Amino acid sequence: MSESPDAAITLTEIAAEKIAELIGDSPEGEVQALRVAVRGGGCSGFQYALAFDAKSDEDHVFEHRGVSVIVDKTSMQFVFGSEVDYVEGLTGAGFQVNNPNVVAACGCGSSFQVKDEEEEPAAV
Repeated sequence: MSESPDAAITLTEIAAEKIAELIGDSPEGEVQALRVAVRGGGCSGFQYALAFDAKSDEDHVFEHRGVSVIVDKTSMQFVFGSEVDYVEGLTGAGFQVNNPNVVAACGCGSSFQVKDEEEEPAAV
């Protein structure tokens, strides 16, 4: 997994530390990375799927803050430019994706919608 200076996915410092901690506890830690994927579903159209996984031949791999992040080719168009953070609050703790491509999200925050390129306004 090579370092990419143009990481399509970045990590906050706390997220990178938490990922390194969790992967370090895994018996497969050396081959595991954070997979950021998008799946259809939810009331707004898409949901994030984050998991620890091994890279496949079709994946993009980025390294940021010493942690590898995997994104499949289909999900890349939806998450390019995103930042993964780790947040702790009254309702629990977990990873959160801050995605600049999101134009709408559901009230519960578990699904999102991105701008449809066909809906670009015409030049006047």
